[in-house]
Amino acid sequence: MNHLHSAGMETQAVNSFDMSKIKGEWAVPSGMESCHTAVWQGKYVFEGHVPAKYIEQFLADPPEGSFGLTVPGMPEGSPGMYDGENFTPFVIYLLLRGGEYRFYARVEEPQKP
Repeated sequence: MNHLHSAGMETQAVNSFDMSKIKGEWAVPSGMESCHTAVWQGKYVFEGHVPAKYIEQFLADPPEGSFGLTVPGMPEGSPGMYDGENFTPFVIYLLLRGGEYRFYARVEEPQKP
């Protein structure tokens, strides 16, 4: 959330003890889950540590048939997981209706808001 706030995005935290229910309601495919789920205006979902730059890019022109983006797991170097030294490139996936997903972007360097 700090990364998103630094990028000028407003957020509101809602803590839940049943995140699997929320991920299920949004049809986040098995294996594409992470620790956080963000919902934008009840229309799109951003699962995991998706950099603000890619959220903004997605919202500016959502690909047809998509409903969000995901960064599965908690990759070292992703927003919130970057310690200023250790970075490992990671992939962002596009979430498609019907339970499918596909490559969206590969992040090759730490993301600054």
